[in-house]
Amino acid sequence: MLFRKFGNRYVVRIDRGEEVVESLNAFLAQSGVLSGSVSGIGAVYWAEVARFVAETKQYVTQRLEGEHEITALNGNIAVLDGKPFLHLHVALANTEFRGFGGHLLTAVVSGTCEVMIDVFEGHLKREFNEKEGLNLIA
Repeated sequence: MLFRKFGNRYVVRIDRGEEVVESLNAFLAQSGVLSGSVSGIGAVYWAEVARFVAETKQYVTQRLEGEHEITALNGNIAVLDGKPFLHLHVALANTEFRGFGGHLLTAVVSGTCEVMIDVFEGHLKREFNEKEGLNLIA
């Protein structure tokens, strides 16, 4: 992973074989960023995504095997329990150009992954909301 700062924006390059979420968490630890927005593109060997089921307040996960293009990686960074927390969604296209999406849980980069992080002034926070069963922006 490599990153560079441009004003309040970081550009993060995640390399082949590196795991996306793990790399972004390492970036947060190194940079000290606590709040911001995330966008990116790239390609992965495989990914695991999830969707939240409101009725059961549980996530359903699916592993997507084979190479996929990251056509959109979007999310935010907020403080949860005093630490930076990534909330990422991803849109992926397989080798037949079929799309999949959901919460990004894990993915290993096949070519590169290029991520832009806009840092917020101040601290965006999350708190667990019992009614929704989610960590919501507070």
